[in-house]
Amino acid sequence: MITKSFARIHETNLKKQGMLPLTFADPADYAKINPADKISIKGVSAFTPASKLSLQVHPASGAASFSVPVNHTFNEAQINWYKAGSCLNYMKSQMA
Repeated sequence: MITKSFARIHETNLKKQGMLPLTFADPADYAKINPADKISIKGVSAFTPASKLSLQVHPASGAASFSVPVNHTFNEAQINWYKAGSCLNYMKSQMA
């Protein structure tokens, strides 16, 4: 999920469910992306609490693709939740 901002509790709940809540580094970038555009996230396969992520936007119109920087607020434990698919999945994996 990518947006201009999140309520703190909503962002935390998304993380617990294994979602990747991201915010635009520049809120004006929100207007550059159309619903039909294809998006990939650069850096997510090896992200850390301090890492930078960016969107690679492939416009449906056929225009040249472009990058948009995005922010995350994950700590190390929350990254483990994301990698496991959710907080509950992570907790279950630690019990085995």
